[in-house]
Amino acid sequence: MAAGSAVAGDLNGLLALGVVVAVAAAVAAAGRRVGIPSVPLYVLGGVLAGPSVAGALGLPAIEPGTLTTLAEVGVVLLLFFLGLEFSLDRLIAARKRLSGAAAVDLLINFPVGVALGFLFGLGALGAFLVGGIVYISSSAVITKSLVDLGWIADPEAEPVLGTLVAEDLVVAVYLALAGALVAGGSPVDALPRIAVALAFLGAIALAAQLLAPRLAPYLGTSDEDLVVRTVAVALVVSGLALSVGASEAVAGFFVGVGVGATPLHDRVADRIAPLRDVFAVVFFAWVGLNTDVVAVAGVAVPVLVAALVSGPAKVVSGAVGGRLYDLSPRRSLRTGLALVPRGEFSLIIAALATASPNPTVATVVPAFAVGYVLVMAFVGTVAMSQADRIERFVGVADS
Repeated sequence: MAAGSAVAGDLNGLLALGVVVAVAAAVAAAGRRVGIPSVPLYVLGGVLAGPSVAGALGLPAIEPGTLTTLAEVGVVLLLFFLGLEFSLDRLIAARKRLSGAAAVDLLINFPVGVALGFLFGLGALGAFLVGGIVYISSSAVITKSLVDLGWIADPEAEPVLGTLVAEDLVVAVYLALAGALVAGGSPVDALPRIAVALAFLGAIALAAQLLAPRLAPYLGTSDEDLVVRTVAVALVVSGLALSVGASEAVAGFFVGVGVGATPLHDRVADRIAPLRDVFAVVFFAWVGLNTDVVAVAGVAVPVLVAALVSGPAKVVSGAVGGRLYDLSPRRSLRTGLALVPRGEFSLIIAALATASPNPTVATVVPAFAVGYVLVMAFVGTVAMSQADRIERFVGVADS
């Protein structure tokens, strides 16, 4: 085993995993004492353990590539749990309200991002990429925050989760377009990939609806079989989605929808929750490992400008979406606050940008994306945790 171990600086793969989880957990524990939510602190733990800080200090640093697959597992399990709490029948029944909320979300936030990209002098391609980075909320960060704060069972959870699903479907198309444009192609070149990705996700959604009654016997009766087989289904389906250019996160969501429709919902949620929590920490720490502190500092002004403009824009679009679901002003405000964090998909767009032949796009957009994700994940999770105070400030606390 030792001979085949992955190496991260002076640390083997197993030790690297232990160190990054330990550092992230220690930072989060310290932060919770002063009321800071855990998600951005897990990211900070990754920053401290990664090449940008530990490496710069001459300490053994953990390379992000060592934990990439484990981080992907974290995203899949987080979205799987989101699917557990979501009914496809409810999604279909609310399609008119959802389509309205999703349209408002897209038509407000994507143009804001595009305008910021032009303002920063990144040209048409850079503006298109910044538009996606600013538009897409973080399903992973938001899902964990909803669970941690107990909002998952509240009325605002439905428009929040519905908007996230809609965003993820839009991003399946967007990423295909972005990949073609970065490679120097045209939108037409992306059409086959878009068609395959959407067809695959549609097939998974249909299977979740039709096969759910038959899924329970396969998952087994013992706790061991239940955990192993459920995780196997989630990872295989998500991996297949990734291989055809679709979102593994959306695939994991629909697997969760299918499992959630079985009588095993409560047992699955209870048995797999600890596994989800561990891999979620790995994912958020992995985001930190990918952070170049020097590069992010170089785009600090654009990041702050983008946060000041796009944060309120997302709150407004989310609140409008909440009203379309007939929620009270207070619940609608919470819908907007919950959608503020950005995360995994913004970083995927940043990774695409590094392949651009335009050196400005290839260097500035990734640095901007990482800094923006860190700021928005922190601001968004803090805003959710302080929702009561924000509601009182804007005068909707008693609505």
